[in-house]
Amino acid sequence: MIALLQRVSQAAVVVEGHTVGAIERGLLVFVGVEKEDTRAQAQRLLQRILSYRVFPDEAGRMNVSLQENEGGLLLVPQFTLAADTRKGTRASFTPAADPEHGAGLFEYLLEQAREHHGQVESGRFGAYMKVSLTNDGPVTFWLRAN
Repeated sequence: MIALLQRVSQAAVVVEGHTVGAIERGLLVFVGVEKEDTRAQAQRLLQRILSYRVFPDEAGRMNVSLQENEGGLLLVPQFTLAADTRKGTRASFTPAADPEHGAGLFEYLLEQAREHHGQVESGRFGAYMKVSLTNDGPVTFWLRAN
């Protein structure tokens, strides 16, 4: 599984004109699911997301995790993160999970996140979404669960 984390001062997801998820200060995380991904990898990815130190401490160093500062978490499924872009000028989606497997693992990740963190919002799997955000920093990290 792949996660693209962005530290944000605000973020929101709109589907068909309706806001389906929104947070203030916290992490916007785009999630890509690949064919061979498992629930164990989803659990590992969530652990990394919640404990990754991306927020500043008193000295201004990135030394505080989302769990520690209790910020919001907005999980957004993003199929294109699993693209193979090594050749040519058009992405191949061969590594990406099929929609059923991808949706199942994303929903599992979301369920686990809601069990382990206070404020969790999400986008909608398979929907055309408009995502707005104010990246704080900017701070962006790319994480894998394997």
